[in-house]
Amino acid sequence: MSFTAIKKKAQALFKEASFISQIHNEDDYDQALALMDNLVEDYENQKQLIEVLSVSIEHWENSSDRLTMFNKKVASLNAGLSTLKVLMEQHGLGVADIPEIGSKSLVSRILSGHRNLTKQHIETLSERFGVSPALFF
Repeated sequence: MSFTAIKKKAQALFKEASFISQIHNEDDYDQALALMDNLVEDYENQKQLIEVLSVSIEHWENSSDRLTMFNKKVASLNAGLSTLKVLMEQHGLGVADIPEIGSKSLVSRILSGHRNLTKQHIETLSERFGVSPALFF
């Protein structure tokens, strides 16, 4: 195949779907995510296009004002508290159902962010739920 043919095919592709190489707005982002969902269904045959598109998506997610705020909020979350809340929700537990931590009032203070999980709490919770203690950090 000649370089001329390659360039023409690339131009046609990027004219049809410019978001593959660069996302400019939320609509492009939505289209990129939809295409990615479609591509991963045939990962082995679409691996190269997935790699190019993933760079475009990652760049947008790291530079979009809306997603930048979201990423900052996620980064500021207390991992231990978030992990505990998810585990409690998954197992349908209330404050009285976690005696490993202590009293209901202590569990409430931890869940409200007024107290932190201790190393002992994390070790006990990790053992009870069969998860790595690293999830709490």
